[in-house]
This record gives sequence, structure tokens and C-alpha cells, in this order.
Amino acid sequence: MKVLPQQLRLYAVTDRTWLNGRRLADVVAQAIDGGATFVQLREKCLDEHDLLAEAEELSALCHFRHVPFVIDDNVEIALAAGADGVHVGQSDMAAKRARALLGSDKILGVSAHNAAEALAAQADGADYLGCGAAFVTGTKLDAHPVTAETMRAVTAAVNIPVVAIGGIDAANLLQLQGRGLAGVAVVSAIFAQADPCAASRELYRLAGQL
Repeated sequence: MKVLPQQLRLYAVTDRTWLNGRRLADVVAQAIDGGATFVQLREKCLDEHDLLAEAEELSALCHFRHVPFVIDDNVEIALAAGADGVHVGQSDMAAKRARALLGSDKILGVSAHNAAEALAAQADGADYLGCGAAFVTGTKLDAHPVTAETMRAVTAAVNIPVVAIGGIDAANLLQLQGRGLAGVAVVSAIFAQADPCAASRELYRLAGQL
């Protein structure tokens, strides 16, 4: 499935760390209200039963709101929940294997940290790439920032859209201008905020200037 660059302008990656009693689906809905154009469910701690239930709820919400919805590194849950696809990292399931399991009509996103990884992911069937870490991030302590030059090399190497991810917030987003990006993927910049709708609205506005 082709992903249009405008669908990646504000890519929301879930994190329940900051829910503070709020329901994840409610926060995702507020993010979409504010302008989130793409949603990824990322859960490292839920068992399969709870993950599937959460995935099904978010899949229904995102489809109702016409926002693409993918699941991090779990093809089986993505297919069972009716998600639009999956996102895999370099240490997750191989992109070629994920594409084979998903079929041609689902979205496949792949993390790439340099031009070589980007070209390999595109050849293996990726529809879009996530490139990072854009900045130092507290979400992934082992993620090392990539340089502006590397990010430009990634976007120049492929003809599929690329989003930056890692430590991005409203204060530093515009530092990513001029890198050929379709948008930004954010975690705490939405999910740690008291008003996810307002936070998303400002991020969406800024991402339009990339």
C-alpha cells in the first residue's frame, strides 16, 4: 500500500508511560483531533491478549477517522486486529519477511539509520522509512542521533517518504528543515502532554514547514 507523504506529516507513536490514568484510545483520539495524520501502536510490555484488544480498539478508531494505523514489530497482531500494517526496526523482523507475511496491500514501515539501510529497506518492500534518532531521546536510550548529512543522504537515496523520529518536540522540530522529510514521528511530544490535542495542533503546524 502506498503511503502519501502528507499522511506522514505528524506521525504519533503511542507510549502508555505518560497516560496517568487516561485511556490510550482517548489520547489517540485527541491527537487525531489536533492533527495527527498517522498512528503507530508501540507496546513492549503487554501480553498478546491485551495487545490485541488495544490494537483492535485503535484500529477501529483510526479507520473511522481515516488515519493510517500500524503496529510496531508484530505482524500477527497487525493482521488479527485489521491494522493497516507494521513498522519494523533493524533489529526486529526482517523487512522482506514482514512484507511476505503482510502481503502487498498492507503498509510496511522500516527504520533506517543510513543510506545503505534505506536502500535495502526500499528494495525489501518498505512503503516509508523512519530515520533517527533526530535528537537525543529519553524513549530509546540506546538510540544515537544521526547527523543532518546522514538524514539528507537517506531521503535522497530513496523514492519513498521518510519521517524523522527521536527526541522531536515543538522546540526543536524546525531544526529538521531542509532534510527532505515528509514529516516527523513523535512520542512524548504528544503523549506526555496535558493537552494532546493542542500539542498535536502545534506540531502539525510546524511540520508543515519542513
